[in-house]
Amino acid sequence: MARKTDSQPAAPHVADSHDLIRVHGARENNLKDVSIEIPKRRLTVFTGVSGSGKSSLVFDTIAAESQRLINETYSAFVQGFMPTLARPEVDVLDGLTTAISVDQSRMGADPRSTVGTATDANAMLRILFSRLGKPHIGPPSAYSFNVASVSAQGGLTVDRGSEKTKTEKVTFNRTGGMCTRCEGRGTVTDIDLAQLFDDSKSLNEDPFTIPTYTGDGWVVRVIRESGFFDPDKPIRKYTKKERHDFLYREPVKVKINGVNLTYEGLIPKLQKSMLSKDPEAMQPHIRAFVERAVTFAVCPECDGTRLTEGARSSKIEGISIADACAMEIRDLADWARSLNEPSVAPLLTALQHTLDSFVEIGLGYLALDRPAGTLSGGEAQRVKMIRHLGSSLTDVTYVFDEPTAGLHPHDIQRMNDLLLRLRDKGNTVLVVEHKPEMIAIADHVVDLGPGAGVAGGAVCYEGTLEGLRASGTITGRHLDDRAGVKESVRKPTGALEIRGATANNLQGVDVDIPLGVLTVITGVAGSGKSSLVHGSVPLDAGVVSVDQSPIKGSRRSNPATYTGLLEPIRKAFAKANGVKPALFSANSEGACPTCNGAGVVYTDLGMMAGVSTTCEDCDGKRFDASVLEYRLGGRDISEVLEMSVTDAEEFFGSGEAHTPAAHKILERLVDVGLGYLTIGQPLTTLSGGERQRLKLATHMGDKGGVYVLDEPTTGLHLADVEQLLGLLDRLVDSGKSVIVVEHHQAVMAHADWIIDLGPGAGHDGGRIVFEGTPADLVAARSTLTGEHLAAYVGA
Repeated sequence: MARKTDSQPAAPHVADSHDLIRVHGARENNLKDVSIEIPKRRLTVFTGVSGSGKSSLVFDTIAAESQRLINETYSAFVQGFMPTLARPEVDVLDGLTTAISVDQSRMGADPRSTVGTATDANAMLRILFSRLGKPHIGPPSAYSFNVASVSAQGGLTVDRGSEKTKTEKVTFNRTGGMCTRCEGRGTVTDIDLAQLFDDSKSLNEDPFTIPTYTGDGWVVRVIRESGFFDPDKPIRKYTKKERHDFLYREPVKVKINGVNLTYEGLIPKLQKSMLSKDPEAMQPHIRAFVERAVTFAVCPECDGTRLTEGARSSKIEGISIADACAMEIRDLADWARSLNEPSVAPLLTALQHTLDSFVEIGLGYLALDRPAGTLSGGEAQRVKMIRHLGSSLTDVTYVFDEPTAGLHPHDIQRMNDLLLRLRDKGNTVLVVEHKPEMIAIADHVVDLGPGAGVAGGAVCYEGTLEGLRASGTITGRHLDDRAGVKESVRKPTGALEIRGATANNLQGVDVDIPLGVLTVITGVAGSGKSSLVHGSVPLDAGVVSVDQSPIKGSRRSNPATYTGLLEPIRKAFAKANGVKPALFSANSEGACPTCNGAGVVYTDLGMMAGVSTTCEDCDGKRFDASVLEYRLGGRDISEVLEMSVTDAEEFFGSGEAHTPAAHKILERLVDVGLGYLTIGQPLTTLSGGERQRLKLATHMGDKGGVYVLDEPTTGLHLADVEQLLGLLDRLVDSGKSVIVVEHHQAVMAHADWIIDLGPGAGHDGGRIVFEGTPADLVAARSTLTGEHLAAYVGA
């Protein structure tokens, strides 16, 4: 038999030929039959203007189909407990690998969710203290603020088959670490009853001032018709028993109109429905009520540590678990490294690796007891990355959504190194990103566009970075844009004085924030910018704060409902046709009865993905046929909701449909660059950048002289940043004061005044390291921000 000699090259194995992810005919959201081939085991960056279809292609098509196919490998029984995922609108998806999505969605807002519980760090610390803590107080659960202590005793009946059944006396004890006073939340609440109801009124006179507690609602109806009170008697005249039943009664079944319902005292009901949630995650009107009616104070029993006295008394080398969780993670990593205990060596190694990953990813300034709901979108995304950094998995597709969000230019290089390390281990890394510093490290670039919304959804360029520069696309033209420092700056008209600010890591900061100009507050991540603005600037009636919290909305919500635009439109239709405004709401009387105003009919197929089909009765228009006969300016309500913002602005600006209230809202939407959006488009289909600008447009209608914006460039393309700067200029020129927390160099260069915090993060930050104009900062180069801004403007 002939033998192959060394001189004959071996033919490539057929298994090595699958080196591409092929997408053909992708039509999810605004994608227009997109067909691309993405190289595996490379770093591919997807760019394009906000709303061009990047997330639709990467997250809603590639990652979603990978997840769906993985779910199908489980048994039908297990799939019944999992969320059902529909197949994306795409003809062919070939060469997929297991996809791990790391997006910017905020982490759980439950008050008991912290940085430590969201990762494995707290679990490992609890085991460590249960082994080494002195005095020994119990198992790991004894150090957990999510586990309450329980003890019980009673009779246990045991059936021994042929023998007689026997009742044995048993006792059960579980030692938990939860503080009994605050139930592991670290704060206690005190409620101002005067903010809940007017006690001079009776239940029939609608006394409640609580959101959603309306006179005709079920909540109030249960109280009124429970039979415990005279509904015509003023609340202040209740007997002691009636007042107790009204405020504190335990849940009890009551029958109202033949329906069994549960009555519960007002205070425990509010505790469960509103006060158990993180205020940061509440809807604005609910949060305003809670801030008005409730005072949150540090729990006096556990001093905010959430833990019992026993858990706090058990220590390792003088450090309790509460002390360990309150340390900055970089200090905690050093402490863990100093422990020399062979009996728990594997545990210490794993703990040190997790803590070192925090430091490596630029989050060493956090503490494990930091509530997860207070993390910014960029911080939350990096916390999620930690569990993947040391993973032994290879040939995995990692999908990231703007991993540089919230990062100072100084920190971006560190993030680039981490992504390249993931790629070098043999993984496919897909990144949705706008920053030129990250596009520069890409092996492959996919540019989507050319515009946003219906004007986007096509691949404009695919290839190398050098090819993108020469391609002539919007991204290619703006890639090397560098904003110059302002030659002349505006003069301030006053100052907002902050004295002795100590929120979080601020070290007694005294600063005057100038008014009447564009002020940018910058510094490395964790230097204290948000603490200064949100924790120290007095957010009174004159301050309009636009933070990073995501806007909430279901598939029934759209720009028209979110901005309040639908209200004047409905009234205009009602007035023109002499009918009720409620007819022109797809969530009220005007809804199509077949689909209940959804426009589609959902069919639940059990453990398989549900199917949605366009409603045949209303043809997806969401309204009853009789409602569509009413017209305004020759259009019915469904045709108006199909208009783009630009078309709607023209429609409601003059002629028969002239509606000043609607026109004013539409003007603001055009100002923030959302003229291409359809006003009836579901919020669930909007990109992160579009949601950010929709929120900004809504707040532009608020009355106030000072606007505080937290990283408004998040999710914005380089071309969109120019439009944002124009909007900020118009706000300042109209007499407003604009304070922006931002890392983007173009915004810094455009500022009239810069306040730079640092020099580092956590306890190394919290001080003012520079105050002055951008030109002075570039000339001084005395801070990290100054160095990077000087490099950016080419100084």
